[in-house]
Parts: sequence; structure tokens; C-alpha cells
Amino acid sequence: MGDWGRGMGARVRGAGVRLLDLVLPPRCLGCGEAVAAAGTLCGTCWRGIGFITAPQCMACGRPFPHDMGADALCAVCVAAPLPFGRLRAAVLYDDASRPLILGFKHGDRTETAPLLAGWMARAGADMLADADLIAPVPLHRWRLFARRYNQAALLALRLGRLSGVRAVPDLLTRRRRTPSQGSLSREGRARNVAGAFALRPGRTVQGLRVVLVDDVYTTGATAAECARVLTRAGAARVDVLALARVLKGEVI
Repeated sequence: MGDWGRGMGARVRGAGVRLLDLVLPPRCLGCGEAVAAAGTLCGTCWRGIGFITAPQCMACGRPFPHDMGADALCAVCVAAPLPFGRLRAAVLYDDASRPLILGFKHGDRTETAPLLAGWMARAGADMLADADLIAPVPLHRWRLFARRYNQAALLALRLGRLSGVRAVPDLLTRRRRTPSQGSLSREGRARNVAGAFALRPGRTVQGLRVVLVDDVYTTGATAAECARVLTRAGAARVDVLALARVLKGEVI
């Protein structure tokens, strides 16, 4: 197709979008109020989101109240280093972000994936810049059947398009169905996922730098177990990129 054909196609698509906006005006992905463009948040919802930005711990990304230097570690990482490379999360998991994330995770609100992945791409820009693979935390096949999609896989695929890094949605497999982590202690979460993951047969990560994608990072038990599997399989490094993170009592 020549330049004229491509230009005509773009004009037709643009006209279609404008016509659709007249019939079905774009709505805020959070509250449903009218917005200027589809796939966005209104000003009120946007201001409520707690984005996690610098200054932050070099290892886990925990936000600092003031700049402590590029290589500074938080007290938690000094006392107990991460069982993987780096951790970054885009937003706080709180009252403002929770409805948006739960709608995406459990409510078939997959149209929010581009917005959420864009936030993650900015939060994890450094780790994505030198990654070889992007892989999601997997769902067990029965949970995937019930939900119909893996929210982490949707984010991983979108991050692959944004970063140019190859996304492999089936790199890991969940060998057994584990109970929900919601009501478990830190130790209980670790026991719950121990041995639950494996590298899918035929896949290799030998010498590769992997970015592991998840939706919500709480204690890190799931990410740590997935990282152990990848490291034992020969991955050169495993970093973790989450959409949201539970941080109680932290200052952003």
C-alpha cells in the first residue's frame, strides 16, 4: 500500500472513531464520567491514583520521603534482600486504585489494559530497557477457564508491544491450583505457592534477563517462587514489574 492508501486508511479510521464518539461518548475508566478521549481517566480519578515514583529504594522500589541517592537501599532490603533482582510497581494498591484493578482482574474490564500497562512501562522503564523476555505469573488452567483470561498475561503482552521486548505469555505454568492468598499470613503465602510453578516444557531461559509481570504485589511470595524457578532454569536475572503494590503506612 502506498502513502496515499495509508493516509486514506488513517483518515477513514479517524472518521470512524469520531463518529463512534458522537454515538457513544468516551467514559472515564474509573467512574464512568464523560472524558475527552477513550481509554483514560477523568481528572478526579487521575488525581486519586497514588503513582510510585522516585526517590525510591534501588532494589524494591519502596518510595523514600526524600532523595537518599541513586544507590540507596531501604531498611527492609538491607535486612532481607529480595530473592530476585529488582522490583518496581506503578501505583499503590489503595482505595483509589482498587476498583480499577479489581474490575480489570475479575470484572472483564480488559479495556483498561492499555492504560494500566502504560503506567507499568513508565515505572519499569529501566528494567525493560535491558530485558530479553517478559513473562506473566501464570494462572492454573481451571482458574483460567473460569476467568477466561490471565490479567498478568494481558499486561505482559501489552508491555511487549510498548517496549519491543518479546513477551512469552506461556513461559511458566502453574502445576497445582493454590487457594487464594488473600487471607494468608506472609509465611502462609510462601507455603501456599511452594513448588506450584514450573518452566513450561520446551521453553528455555538460559542466560536471559526476564521481567516477571504480576498485577498486585503484596508479600512477594508468588513472585519469589516464580523467580526461583526461572533462576534454577538458568535465567541470568529476574526482575519483577507489578501494576500495584500494597504499602501500608508508606509516604508517597
